[in-house]
Parts: sequence; structure tokens; C-alpha cells
Amino acid sequence: MTVNINKTFIIAEAGVNHNGSLKKALKLINFAKVCGADAIKFQTFKAENLTTNYASKAEYQKYTSLKKETQFEMLKKLEFTEEMHDACFNECKKKKIIFISSAFDIESLKYLKKFRLKYFKVPSGEITNIPYLEFLGKFKKKIILSTGMSDIYEVKKAIKTLVMNGTDKKNITLMQCTSAYPAPYHEINLNTIATMRDRFKLNIGFSDHSLGVQAGIAAVALGAKVIEKHLTLSKKLEGPDHKASLDPKEFRLFVKSIRIVEKTLGNKVKTITKSEKKNIYIVRKSIVASTSIKKNEKFSNFNITCKRPGTGISPIFFKKLIGKKSIKNFNKDDLIKLK
Repeated sequence: MTVNINKTFIIAEAGVNHNGSLKKALKLINFAKVCGADAIKFQTFKAENLTTNYASKAEYQKYTSLKKETQFEMLKKLEFTEEMHDACFNECKKKKIIFISSAFDIESLKYLKKFRLKYFKVPSGEITNIPYLEFLGKFKKKIILSTGMSDIYEVKKAIKTLVMNGTDKKNITLMQCTSAYPAPYHEINLNTIATMRDRFKLNIGFSDHSLGVQAGIAAVALGAKVIEKHLTLSKKLEGPDHKASLDPKEFRLFVKSIRIVEKTLGNKVKTITKSEKKNIYIVRKSIVASTSIKKNEKFSNFNITCKRPGTGISPIFFKKLIGKKSIKNFNKDDLIKLK
């Protein structure tokens, strides 16, 4: 399955919302499929390769998990084990939903390679990790590159690194992202979808960490080809990402809304639609007599006007009719007809 540029590729971001439980991970896959997502994404890392023992947690993580634990202790509990990888990958094949996982270190990239994934997701935190990008570039795979916490020059450098190491540029999708949980609406900056699309000539998506569904739906209207949104079994669960996620009911509505927006976007050609054609003759107007008109009398602003229905001469020709002689008698409201 490839990203269809005419259909938004929707990724249910399970991330670490499984809380280290295979049972929860499998439930998330099921809900992602039922909700209509095209793919579900987890996170692949070893805590010891990702962070030092003394790294502190982000503010949002302090309020959603045990306050006294370190970032390392929190992440260790959330590792996606080999057993979970195998089981979830097979479940995705069974459910016919694409399995994706963000690797947070080179060792994890090596591990994911065995699954022959069609897409590799680069998390925002790795966009400046040049050794990581050099290694991934050699895979020559389709890459979804999140751009949270970066400026346009860092994005350019990341693309260049991937391409120089073997990735076909056209296989890169950039994701506008604001790496805050939840992301404030005034910092979402969806207009960068057009900025990056014009600058890099690539497909652009949106990794949505805001509350609700509005930002993701707006991103599709602005041209996002890939949408990523966190999915949780319950916002009440302990863990760093649950509160900024959608529950299954909300996610289903999110997907449904995106599919409706896709239909409304059309094809950029301004024309008369099939459903409009039957209304043209009812809603548009024709040139009619505004008073009685005698044969050979000249048409003027005083004896013709425009009224419904639109089955006669279009008002487009109103001025051309002025001064011409009537070929017959007309009563008030008669449609003006010419040979």
C-alpha cells in the first residue's frame, strides 16, 4: 500500500499508549482498524539508548505519570518489547492495517529493518541526529519525517542528509508538527504546510498533538496528505500521551470528518457540477417583458427585465437586446424569444 495523494493517509499514533501491555497494544490495533485508520504507529526504543539515567522529564510528563521517577524509569516501563513487535506486526497483517514504528536510535532502526516495513517514521527529536539519518538514508525506503522543534534550515539539512545517503527525495513526506502535549492552537502554524510544500516540492503531512479534531481537519483542507493523531483506549490512563489523544469514539469521528473534507476539496476546476445543472433553469433568470410590447417596438430598459425561470434568453445578453425590434407582441412576464 502506498500513500495515495488523492486520499489522506491517516496514521493512528499508538505510541506508548499501550503502557507496556501487549493486550492494550492489540486493542489499539483493533480500534485503529475499526475507526478507519490506514496505519497504526508504535515507538521502538531501548531506554538505555534513548536517554541518560539523570535526564529529567518534560513538564507534561510530570503531570501524567509518577512525579518522582526519572525519564529513564518512565521510558523503561513503556518499551515496546520484541514479543510485542512480533505480535502487533502479525496482528496488523491479519487486520490489513499498516504497521509503522518510530525508531529512536540506530539499534532500533536495525531491529525494525527485519520487518521489511514500507514506511519509516523519523520522530521530531531525531531530525538533527545526523548519524541516525545517514544510517536510515541507506535503507532507501519511504520516510515520514516529523519536523517538530525545528526550523526550515534544519528541515533542509535533514532532507539533504537522507538524500545524500540513498533516499529518493520523492519518497520523503514532511510532517508539520508542534512538539507540545497538548500543542497550543496558536502555535500549530498550519500555514507551514504550504511553505514547506512550495520550498521542498514534497508531500506534506501534519502530526497533530492538539486537543480535539479541528486542527487535523483544517490541515487536510490546506493540503496535508498524511495525518497522524494519537489514539488511546482511555484518556484517564496513566502515561505521558493519553490526555492529548483521542479515544476510539473521537478517532472514528475524526477519520469520518477527514473523508468528508476530502470530498469537498474537488479538483481545482471551476465548472458547473452535476447536481447544480438541474437547478440552473429554476434559479437563474431570463429576459422577460416588464410591460406589454408591440411587434416592431424596440426593446429598452423600460420594457424588459430579468426574472425566473432561466429557460429563455440569459441576462448576459441584456445589453445586446437593447435597441433591437420585437418580432411579435409580448405580454408582461412573457419570455423574450428571438429567431
